[in-house]
Amino acid sequence: MKCEHCTRKECSKKTKTDDQENASVDVPSPAQENGEKGEFHKLADAKIFLSDCLACDSCVSAEEGIQVSQQNAKDFFQVLNLNKKCDTSKHRVLAVSVCPQSLPYFAAKFSLSVTDASRRLCGFLKSLGVHYVFDTTIAADFSILESQKEFVRRFRQHNEEEPALPMLTSACPGWVRYAERVLGHPVTPHLCTAKSPQQIMGSLVKDYFARRQNLSPDKIFHVIVAPCYDKKLEALQEDVLTASRGSRGTDCVLTSGEIAQMMEQSDVSVREAALDTLFGNVKEEELRRHDGASSDGYLAHIFRHAAKELFNEDVGEVTYRALRNKDFQEVTLEKSGEVLLRFAAAYGFRNIQNVVLKLKKGKFPYHFVEVLACAGGCLNGRGQAQTADGRTDKALLQKMKGIYADIPVQLPEASTHVQELYQEWLDGTDSPRVQEALHTAYQGPGRPADSRDIKW
Repeated sequence: MKCEHCTRKECSKKTKTDDQENASVDVPSPAQENGEKGEFHKLADAKIFLSDCLACDSCVSAEEGIQVSQQNAKDFFQVLNLNKKCDTSKHRVLAVSVCPQSLPYFAAKFSLSVTDASRRLCGFLKSLGVHYVFDTTIAADFSILESQKEFVRRFRQHNEEEPALPMLTSACPGWVRYAERVLGHPVTPHLCTAKSPQQIMGSLVKDYFARRQNLSPDKIFHVIVAPCYDKKLEALQEDVLTASRGSRGTDCVLTSGEIAQMMEQSDVSVREAALDTLFGNVKEEELRRHDGASSDGYLAHIFRHAAKELFNEDVGEVTYRALRNKDFQEVTLEKSGEVLLRFAAAYGFRNIQNVVLKLKKGKFPYHFVEVLACAGGCLNGRGQAQTADGRTDKALLQKMKGIYADIPVQLPEASTHVQELYQEWLDGTDSPRVQEALHTAYQGPGRPADSRDIKW
């Protein structure tokens, strides 16, 4: 996808250049379209740089391109402006959920602590008219916990005739889209069925939170702030709990960079504010993260859980060993000279290609692989860690890594809110509701293999 307005036919004829990778689109505000000066017109004029789609399937369909193009500042401000102008009965509640890998970007960019950055971001969004600002860490808790359970089940059921391993993570939409659209069978059966944090957050906001607030899901406009553009594509495919009622879990995805542009161009008076919780608790909770150097740390959490559950081994610090490069690392559990568990982390599409080739040849020694489309992980998402010419801002990224590392780690199992939600929202940890709300299924490629022309 050379820009988010391209059709499949147009994209397949283009060559990849820096200019095309960073094609820009001017986003006019609703006020400008009506020939008037609106309160937010300066913010909505932000120029957005559109990176290539990380899913590596060359392009998206024309219909998807149109839908993705609507997920921008213009769409966001249109809802804000309508809330100010239309009858209150037609107002929509605006809820914004921020990914934990986005907060270090704001902290590094504005030279703030991560707590102060979250308070400034929250205050800015609320000054525009946003009603609630959430942290998506709780959604990642659910995703990790369900992935842990699924890995243990797969490990016990694995056999040569019907291999259930390796299990491949499903949290990165660029990777999942590539697996579905390009690879298909035999790769998709290895994808973990646990939904991504974004998909689960959509269910939490549009189902659990909506019911707590006595709101119809379509009365909530839910925005995700994320490190990468592929989250926009993911929002189009969400099959969240509320879909049967005609409401997608995420209505709009804005990258951290898009929000930062708004903040830099804003002349709106901002008062800092604490992040909200889904439970109506006004007390600010300490920001926390999962045990990953740059992402949600699926490997570390699943490795520890599997070691204990399958072999009664307690693992403290997880030791990574770099293999082909720093973005392909291995973790093993050994006892009496025998390898009990062999996990890997594969970041970036060059490493993913190697994983896929070995998997297809049946020469893949791993039980589990944490797969991410971005080299360096989620902190290096193209929606935030970029210079003006579209390259990785190495100094900013290094600063972000230091900030992220300083955020306290909390195990998903330690979250009392998550345990309460399993009971209150999902009727227990093993109920049919858990499968419906927290798991998904995957589709195969939607077009012939000879039309893909995938190159690395």
